Amino acid sequence: MNFNRILIPVACIALTVGAWRAYQWPGIALVASGLVMWILLHFTRVLTVLKRATNRPVGSVASAVMLNAKLKKGVNLMHVIAMTRSLGQLQSAKDAQPEVFRWTDTGRSHVTCTFVAGKLSEWALERPVEDEDSSE
Repeated sequence: MNFNRILIPVACIALTVGAWRAYQWPGIALVASGLVMWILLHFTRVLTVLKRATNRPVGSVASAVMLNAKLKKGVNLMHVIAMTRSLGQLQSAKDAQPEVFRWTDTGRSHVTCTFVAGKLSEWALERPVEDEDSSE
């Protein structure tokens, strides 16, 4: 269960009640200003990440090996997009769970990430097989 869905609204209500009991309307105005600022900071971060991602082709990454090393279970899709500075190439059906995205580098290595409810659950690095004929 995701406690953030419960904890954040409860904390906002508790702050509002506490502000009312301490300062009444000026306290409510202060809490409302803080909440609006918090929402604007998150909105600005999302826009910044997406603006950086517009400069790269969909599903590209500088190094798939480095991306594989940096990934951690439980990070959200926006965090992975910020790391790669590119939108992932969707491999699963649209709006289906789990969502599967792929990022490929110039050496044709790719990382396939699986997101369940927006959180990274698993990922796999695949490197191209080198032909034995080309090494001779």
